[in-house]
Amino acid sequence: MTEPVLFRTESTASGYSIGVATLNSPKSLNSLSLDMIDLLLPQLLRWQDDDSVVAVWLEGEGEKAFCAGGDIVRMYQSMVDTPAGERNRYIENFFSQEYQLDYLLHTYAKPVICWGHGIVMGGGLGLLSGCSHRVVTERCRIAMPEITIGLHPDVGGSWFLSRMPGRSGLFLGLTGAQVNAADALYVGLADRVIEGQAKGEVFAELQTLSLSKSLDDNTQQISALLRRHELALDKLPQSALRQHFDEINSLCDADTLAEVVANIVNYSGDDEWMSKAAKTLSRGCAQTAWLVWEGQKRVKHLSLAQAFRMEWNMSVTCAARGDFQEGVRALLIDKDGKPAFRFARVDDVPSDYINEFFKDAVQPHPLEDL
Repeated sequence: MTEPVLFRTESTASGYSIGVATLNSPKSLNSLSLDMIDLLLPQLLRWQDDDSVVAVWLEGEGEKAFCAGGDIVRMYQSMVDTPAGERNRYIENFFSQEYQLDYLLHTYAKPVICWGHGIVMGGGLGLLSGCSHRVVTERCRIAMPEITIGLHPDVGGSWFLSRMPGRSGLFLGLTGAQVNAADALYVGLADRVIEGQAKGEVFAELQTLSLSKSLDDNTQQISALLRRHELALDKLPQSALRQHFDEINSLCDADTLAEVVANIVNYSGDDEWMSKAAKTLSRGCAQTAWLVWEGQKRVKHLSLAQAFRMEWNMSVTCAARGDFQEGVRALLIDKDGKPAFRFARVDDVPSDYINEFFKDAVQPHPLEDL
């Protein structure tokens, strides 16, 4: 059986090594499974402690995707199998391990280059956002589409969406809108856009660098290398987020979630990207909209570790309520596209109901040591 993540080390001209991790499930668009996480987390820790390894390269197998998100089909099965009122141990473990992996990438003691080609969504964006050198390719498609399935933009999404320019992060969380490489640069989700076919050349040049045990020196050398290969601005696709930035800020400029949702859903312009975003929100999960709104408000003064602890509580509670299971059923199991979410409108959701998502789901908290 082929391993879901492949590991190898490649030598450099200076005698040190680069650790290479390849997500190896191209048929599922490299969707992040618990098996993958259970392989990645200990290997990254070993490389971090190995003085001979001075950098890590993270990539996905196949032409279509770096990583299209978490393995929500397996999560769905665990929700089906867990009796009402009982703890879903699979879900608790999955999100605990995934967020530990994401947090490790954010705080890694060595440079991590992520090659984000093709589809980069959900859990894949969690991996990319944590890396020190975030590369996307010219045809990448990025999104946090949880509004369609009743989850919430997790994997650090509350953290990085809330730190985007203006209200663009709120808009992306509420609408699940797909963005491209130019958008990713604009809102700080990526550092460089490089042509996908240049991957081999970039990696070969990486091996020629005079890498050492100096983190600062290695970081600078790798950054300079990637800068030399980045696409010129006139070669990038048009950024919809940049184009509509003022309009997005205006639509999201309100004191209540209900007003913001109404502003977006009632968008009457003729732009296809904006119209699609509005339509996705109109069909989306009211519970998720509240979690986006509240999550981004509450995370502003939290540390990254506190943000992941908050998101774990939110995710586990999503699995215990019905909307997440129902959203996955409608999208990926029965594929009828007609989820029967608990609340039809954000106005219908009681505040007490939402507050429960922000309480510790269990004690002690599994991420208390982050």
